[in-house]
Amino acid sequence: MKNLIVLILLIFIPFSCSSQDRPKSEKEKSEIKPSKNEDGEWDITVLDTQFDYFLNTIAKPISQYSEAYLKNKNILLVNEWNSYYFSGRYRNIIESSIDYDPNENYGLKFEYKLYQVFAYVNWKYGLRMNNLSGADVYRR
Repeated sequence: MKNLIVLILLIFIPFSCSSQDRPKSEKEKSEIKPSKNEDGEWDITVLDTQFDYFLNTIAKPISQYSEAYLKNKNILLVNEWNSYYFSGRYRNIIESSIDYDPNENYGLKFEYKLYQVFAYVNWKYGLRMNNLSGADVYRR
């Protein structure tokens, strides 16, 4: 009887030690999506606590940019960002893709904030993106 209990325990130990995590399916893919806030304006949420500090003290003011300029830059930067994400480059920095529709009118505030996300990643992590304006590249 004692040997039977030990045998049963030995059979079930490998099953209890196996990983419970399952790989992410395509539906669970990590993605940054623009969303509308309570005022009906487009917004993007950045979870890094230093981003607000960067936006308020280091980033150039919104008045320095036009909406058309930011939209053109963001189209290029989002494509570059997503190519890094899908190729697996900079995995420790780029953890999600960005869902950005160039045909959507997001507005100046959203375009500015998205552009500053790229400038922030350059400032904090030193990731030089090819389509980031030279004036917005920050030395560490």
